[in-house]
Amino acid sequence: MITREYDGLAGAGGVKDVCRQLAEALVKKADVTVMLPMYGFIDAETLGFAPRYAFEVDINYVGVERREEVHIWERKHKAGKKSLTIYLVDAARYREKKAVYTYTAAEEAENPVHVSGSGHYDYFAMNVLLQKTALNLMLYRGKRPDIIHCQDGHAALLPVMAREIDGIRHFFRKTGMVVTIHNAGVGYHQEVDDLPFAKAVTRLPSIIIGKNQLDGRFDPFLASAPYVVMNTVSDNYARELRETEDDELTGWLGHALASRGVMLQGVTNGINPEDFNPEDAEKQGIAAPFSPAKGDLAGKRECRRQLVEIIGSQQLTSVRVSGSLTEAPELPLFTLIGRLTAQKGVDKLAEALKTLLGEDDGFQVLILGTGTKEIESELIELTEIGGNQGRICILSGYDQQLANKVYAAGDFFLIPSRYEPCGLTDYIAQLFGNLPIVHHVGGLVKVVDGKTGFAYHEHSTAALSEAMQRALRMFREQPEQIRAMQRESINVIHNSYTWDKIVLRYMQLYQEALTLCREP
Repeated sequence: MITREYDGLAGAGGVKDVCRQLAEALVKKADVTVMLPMYGFIDAETLGFAPRYAFEVDINYVGVERREEVHIWERKHKAGKKSLTIYLVDAARYREKKAVYTYTAAEEAENPVHVSGSGHYDYFAMNVLLQKTALNLMLYRGKRPDIIHCQDGHAALLPVMAREIDGIRHFFRKTGMVVTIHNAGVGYHQEVDDLPFAKAVTRLPSIIIGKNQLDGRFDPFLASAPYVVMNTVSDNYARELRETEDDELTGWLGHALASRGVMLQGVTNGINPEDFNPEDAEKQGIAAPFSPAKGDLAGKRECRRQLVEIIGSQQLTSVRVSGSLTEAPELPLFTLIGRLTAQKGVDKLAEALKTLLGEDDGFQVLILGTGTKEIESELIELTEIGGNQGRICILSGYDQQLANKVYAAGDFFLIPSRYEPCGLTDYIAQLFGNLPIVHHVGGLVKVVDGKTGFAYHEHSTAALSEAMQRALRMFREQPEQIRAMQRESINVIHNSYTWDKIVLRYMQLYQEALTLCREP
């Protein structure tokens, strides 16, 4: 498995969770190896890694032949007769990075060109170095895997290089390749518009560079399509890309693939419920245990009380606090955790809250995340309105333990995304008894309106507001129905979305990938 993220080591979104949980599910059936970069914030020794291999990798620039030194750190875990091995790629261009995909405020302070929140200038070379290192390590060790699973556009060129570059393609002729698209949105393909550079750094033939472009940019997903089985992270997202106008949000990638006869499949992500079980308060870092599945919510009230106290103490150092919450356990609490961007629909939420907070003083709002300055500022301005004091709080930043406290405290969890390939936060919220309110799109269609959460179909402020008002009415007038929905949402996860079930679908994709292997 080739990835830029892995839970417990490096992460920026849901990819980290999928990679770790899928790897842990697969190791029950096969030996599994995962490779990712060793970013500057990873302390490999402390995490149990040891140096294992070292070699050089060709990373040419236009008109300049050059190599970069890499060191491979290894950590191996035995799972019965099988093993899960994780390799970290230690290289200069990874060590200097303090976040997975974007520059941090500290990096901007060191070099103003590296604007906080902007993508790494050498993102394409970072991706190619990871993929070439993976291929070189397999050649170096003489170990040919049955399957190489490439996570997102960051790893999608590996199958192209494995099938097209002389000397490599023969070694991997019997290896099946799978590419999983976690986000097909414009800007997430890891595409590059410097075509001569793309050719130089990948060493791919000119014809490959030339015929695999979207809007004039070399696109890794298009390039990999002939050599792989390709899937997205939910059935409905795959359908939207293949069949609907929503594919415009990807630059028409889905339609381009369809025109080439590529069947984009969907495998809805799973989750390990025990990773987010509020009955284990110590593991989750929450104030008290509780069980929505059993209807035992006394501990949930204590979790909310403690979180309100922590926010009011002004001792939070991992986030910037704007606004406040009074202790009002009888009021429903709306929560949101994620990127505060238009893609996540937070612009619609800000508009909805402007109206709802003025019309109804019987609820509270707690938001954790970072995003565009405009949307963050709009939310913070809401906390400064006199009538909103004690009713809305914005925690700017992110902290996993704090996130668990927010999940545990909330009654409703807002996911108003414009598009959402799968969504994992809806699962997590449900496991904490925090019913999701979602835009009925992409992978969020797994939330069934009135049964496992609340859903609305139009991506608009009005539709979101109406869904929030429906949730409020049910909370006030039908509390027993809220409890039933909490129980049902957890039952559905256990019956349909655990990784021990989802992994079987990936095993089918791997079998399909093996049938694509061609003898020379």
